[in-house]
Amino acid sequence: MARLNSFSQASEELAITQSAVSHQIKQLETYLGERLFWRSGRRVTLTDEGRQYFDAVGSALLQIERASEQLLGHEESRIRLSVFSSFAVRWLVPRLPELQQLHPQIDLALEMTSENPVLSDRVADCFITIHKRSSAYSYEPLYVERLFPVCSQDYWQRICRELGREDADAQSREMTPDEVALFPLLSTHSIFDKPAGDWEAWYKSVDRSIPQSARIQHFSHMLLALEAARFHQGIALTNDYMLSTRKDSADFVRLPCPAVMTGDEFYFAWKTSRRRERGIQIIRRWLVDEAIRGGLRANRDVDGEAV
Repeated sequence: MARLNSFSQASEELAITQSAVSHQIKQLETYLGERLFWRSGRRVTLTDEGRQYFDAVGSALLQIERASEQLLGHEESRIRLSVFSSFAVRWLVPRLPELQQLHPQIDLALEMTSENPVLSDRVADCFITIHKRSSAYSYEPLYVERLFPVCSQDYWQRICRELGREDADAQSREMTPDEVALFPLLSTHSIFDKPAGDWEAWYKSVDRSIPQSARIQHFSHMLLALEAARFHQGIALTNDYMLSTRKDSADFVRLPCPAVMTGDEFYFAWKTSRRRERGIQIIRRWLVDEAIRGGLRANRDVDGEAV
């Protein structure tokens, strides 16, 4: 109930009637002497006491469930992974068929988020996050983010024509910040949480300010800015994982310009008390292997203790 917030969904998952679910909840509330849920029709939400109780006992209940499944010989393991939407769409989802082929017993359910996820069993079993704020969790590094300018193949040809770079060495000669600013700059607000924050950081990394003459087009999300670049609308700042898998990556040209580090590091995170759960460790090792193979992370042993 605490995870699904629905009598009907809880009854389906437990294979019992809704009245039986309601009866069990009332018995637990009577035993504890606290109201655990607020009821509104078919929907239920946790009270403050209920949320505190679930956070305390949730991991133990999940461990009992996993141990019981192993003793019963049930191989299938359902794992909920909370992940940033851009990372999921551009990097993770295209790789899922390989995970299913290697580990058919893993039933991976993705919970996409546009912000850094709240680390809680109520949200997911494991996470891809850029923060290490909870001491109750373990963290495995996946990627240190950097941004670099890209545009479409067709737009690159236009840039070369307008800058007189139509010779064979055009790609090898670095573009100056002033040359970049001659073309529309496609900006993602969510990276630095302010308008043009990504381009401001890029120009600062080369000891410049954004030229006042620069034309900036604003987008809330990197997926939108990259799509605008794909349709020849200007130059966008993107990162490695956005271009590391999809077949349309060949549609883009990385401009001969420096990259800027955002200061964000992506981690795979899981509750330390659940470190022995086989499904979580399978996902952990597979993600790290894929990050290494795709060039996001340097190769190193992943069998030791995570940070």
